[in-house]
Amino acid sequence: MPRTFEEELKSFEKVIQRLSNLALFPKKLVIKGAENFIREGPNIIVGNHVGSYKDVAVLFKIVPRPIFFTANKMIFSKEEFSFLVKKHLYRSMKNAGMVVHFLLAPFFSLIVRYISSNIAKVGYIPVDLYAGRAAAVKKCEEYLKKGRAIIALQGRGHFNDADPNPYVARFRHGAAVMAYDLYQEFRLDVPVTPIAFFGTHIPFGVPAKVYVNVGPPLYISKYWSEEKRETIERFRQVMEKTVNELFLELLRNRRRQCQAF
Repeated sequence: MPRTFEEELKSFEKVIQRLSNLALFPKKLVIKGAENFIREGPNIIVGNHVGSYKDVAVLFKIVPRPIFFTANKMIFSKEEFSFLVKKHLYRSMKNAGMVVHFLLAPFFSLIVRYISSNIAKVGYIPVDLYAGRAAAVKKCEEYLKKGRAIIALQGRGHFNDADPNPYVARFRHGAAVMAYDLYQEFRLDVPVTPIAFFGTHIPFGVPAKVYVNVGPPLYISKYWSEEKRETIERFRQVMEKTVNELFLELLRNRRRQCQAF
C-alpha cells in the first residue's frame, strides 16, 4: 500500500527542519500565542507574508501538525519545473539569465530533480495557477474536508516600501470563500487561525529576531448573513483586521523589550 502523506512527512521531517533552520540562519524565533494553534481537524492559517521562504520556514518550525501550502503544479514535473526556472531567470535577468542557466546547467538540473521529486512530501498542494483562483480554492477545500491544515498567507512575499501598509497586505477573498463554502454545504465551521510575522523581511544571513504572534481561531459562523458576498467580505475584513492587530501588538512588545535594555 502507498504511504499516507503523514507517513511520508515523518520520514522527511529531519530534512524539512534542517532546511528551515538554514533558511532562518542566524535568526532567533520569539513566539507568542502558540497555544492557539489547532492541533487536529480542518484548519486555515492566515497571516501576513513579507518574508518569502522565511515565512514558510517559520511555519514548518512552529505549527504542531502537518501543514499544506498551494504551489504551481508545474513544479511537480521535472520538465515543467525546468521550464519555470528558465522563465524566471529570463524575466529577472533577460539574456544574461539564459547565460547563467547555461553555465550552471548541471547545478540547476540537480535542484530541479530534487525539488520535483520531493516537494509533495513537504506538503504542497498542486494547483494550476493559470486556471484561475477558483480551481485552487476548490482543491484546498478538498484537503480541508479531509481534516488537514491549509496555509493561506496574504501578500507577495516581499517588503514593498511604496505600499501604504507594507507589512500587512490587503487580504484576498480565498480563505473566506473556503470557510463559506464548507459551512454552507457541509455545516463545517472551519477554525481560521490568524498569525502575524515581523522580522522575516530581514535578508538571509543577517542576525535578527523574528517575532510571531498567533491569535485565537476565528469562525465564519459568527459573521454569517443571508447574503453570500456580504458574509465573505465581512469575514475577509475580520481576518485582515485581526492580523493587523496581532502585528501591531508585536511591534509594541518589541518596542518595550528594546526600551528595557
